[in-house]
Amino acid sequence: MEFESEEAAKAFYNSYARRVGFSTRVSSSRRSRRDGAIIQRQFVCAKEGFRNLNEKRTKDREIKRPRVITRVGCKASLSVKMQDSGKWVVSGFVRGHNHELVPLDQVHCLRSHRQISGPAKTLVDTLQAAGMGPRRIMSALIKEYGGISKVGFTEVDCRNYMRNNRQKSMEGDIQLLLDYLRQMHTENPNFFYALQGGDDQFTGNVFWSDPRARANYSYFGDTVTFDTTYRSNRYRLPFAPLTGVNHHGQPVLFGCAFLLNETEASFIWLFQTWLTAMSGHHPVSITTDHDAVISSAIMQVFPKTRHRFCKWHIFKKCQEKLSHVLLKHPSFEADFHKCVNLTESIEEFESCWLSLVDRYELRHHEWLQTIYSDRRQWVPVYLRDAFFAEMSITQRSDSMNSYFDGYVNASTNLSHFFKLYEKAIESRNEKEVKADYDTMNTNPVLKTPSPMEKQASGHYTRKLFARFQEELVGTLTFMASKAEDDGESIMYQVAKFGEDHKAYYVKFNVLEMKARCSCQMFEFSGLLCRHVLAVFRVTNVLTLPSHYILKRWTRNAKSNVILEEHPSDVYNGYLESHTVRYNTLRHEAFKFVDEGSKSLDTYNVAMVALQEATTRVALATKNEGRTSVVNSRNRGDMASNGIRANYTSGNHLGSSGQILSEKDMDKKIQELRDELEHANRKCEVYRANLLSVLKDIEDHKLQLSIKVQSIKISMKDSI
Repeated sequence: MEFESEEAAKAFYNSYARRVGFSTRVSSSRRSRRDGAIIQRQFVCAKEGFRNLNEKRTKDREIKRPRVITRVGCKASLSVKMQDSGKWVVSGFVRGHNHELVPLDQVHCLRSHRQISGPAKTLVDTLQAAGMGPRRIMSALIKEYGGISKVGFTEVDCRNYMRNNRQKSMEGDIQLLLDYLRQMHTENPNFFYALQGGDDQFTGNVFWSDPRARANYSYFGDTVTFDTTYRSNRYRLPFAPLTGVNHHGQPVLFGCAFLLNETEASFIWLFQTWLTAMSGHHPVSITTDHDAVISSAIMQVFPKTRHRFCKWHIFKKCQEKLSHVLLKHPSFEADFHKCVNLTESIEEFESCWLSLVDRYELRHHEWLQTIYSDRRQWVPVYLRDAFFAEMSITQRSDSMNSYFDGYVNASTNLSHFFKLYEKAIESRNEKEVKADYDTMNTNPVLKTPSPMEKQASGHYTRKLFARFQEELVGTLTFMASKAEDDGESIMYQVAKFGEDHKAYYVKFNVLEMKARCSCQMFEFSGLLCRHVLAVFRVTNVLTLPSHYILKRWTRNAKSNVILEEHPSDVYNGYLESHTVRYNTLRHEAFKFVDEGSKSLDTYNVAMVALQEATTRVALATKNEGRTSVVNSRNRGDMASNGIRANYTSGNHLGSSGQILSEKDMDKKIQELRDELEHANRKCEVYRANLLSVLKDIEDHKLQLSIKVQSIKISMKDSI
């Protein structure tokens, strides 16, 4: 036979091999001595020859995944030789094989016959642009061609073809990405971006954070969510946004990244780069996907940050990993959620989990064993002592939803990504402006006469106040009773009427005005639970102590001026100090009564002491003005000591040189103390007025910002 070209000869032999049932490859060639052109080719069966087991090549390196042996010394071949006419003629042919041939329905698995035809490429390109993955594309092709053998290639070939497509398309678009980032940095030097490896050895991993995102982190960077499961474009690069929660409970952006791969080195680079952009401030907590590689990177970059796996991603994975169990036992999913979300203690969870896996015969299920071993990083009872800025342990936080949902999807290409990215940011900013406007210009409806509710309504944003109000009103169904007293703190049992078996325990230190509940809601969310508020109610704590009002949840969360103290705090301070005095006296009185009533002798002594104390308190009440002056002696000691230093025993000179008596000297000292006390009170008033002015300035700045944003939005709408 003669062929027009070497390629024609190769195609003929490969077509023959497909009909017979074997794969081919090019074996050897011979070149012309005159011009070096190839003048002879040999095409052989893919099983020709034997593997070269060269010990020298493998001595210094360990082969982790050795390939299977496929060559068995088959002699089947076709040799062709170029004639002077330029055509190629068959010079040799060996027909026989020393191995079994492949049946026709399996020929498409042989390497030389796995080819993607032109029409198939067009269909793959279309489905890839629509955001479909290799598995779904292969399912569509099998249905279109009527069977896997008629498709002509495997899922691996489809995946490789799609990857090559991405790489080719990406080369130009990556340059667009870099040009955009450089332009943004030129316009605003506070726009931060970084390339792994730099411009010279760019690996494809990119991170950026705009000035607003960096400012947001300074206000709300205590807890961070990092999500790599959201792939935003047709290249299926991991688009990884880092987000948090603002003072309205809305998601805010801290930075974004494109990662060419999800290796540990990539994540370490990303976290270190992001930390640099955020001035080195580590978050208190971080939430990520359930991934061992990400976990390892976080341990290295954020060793002191509390790391949590996203519970909702684990629930979603459960539907995939345990689909056979869900089909057989429809009640399993509800029992699984109940075990994770509704258990109140570690002991209760452990008992419930063992009961669950035994009931459904899953004790040896590999995936369940994996997530159980990681339970301290996703089950709520192990995480309640860490701050995650979530209002409920059982409900999903808004921050767990992708920041860019509704704007960027799997069909978005990189060249259009930033337009949609900017629209998403603008929309989020508008929502924050609207929430600021509602907080500053509307007053919530109070549901109780409690001073605490009125105080909270002036501090918290509208959404956070609504959540606090829910807890405050919830105290009406709870009763708090003293369980034990260790002298420093009192333990209260808090439960609904008739439900003592579901009790919570609140430890309350009266002197420090600090309470800790067994539900740990404050530690987890930054808002006090109804159980602590119930204890405050029975102990006459009328207002929230300042250390229980986190600035990040207040309307002044983004203010640079410290406004934790307001003019009303003069009144609040009085209430709190009065409450402290009241509770301290009552605490001591209870101990006095317990000791005094033990016997008749102690009773008589206690009664005498009580009558004497009553007389002294009544006397102090009459001289309350003088008592307040005496109580302020600490603030006047330095002045009084200075005055006394100018007097010598026996001779006390007044301003006119007259000798003062002891009585006149005391009177003079008293007058100076009164003046000092008056000056101190005036200073307090001036300080309160100054704080009031600063608050008004901040409120005015916020309102102006809202008006500017509203004008921008209206102008954009009109355009």
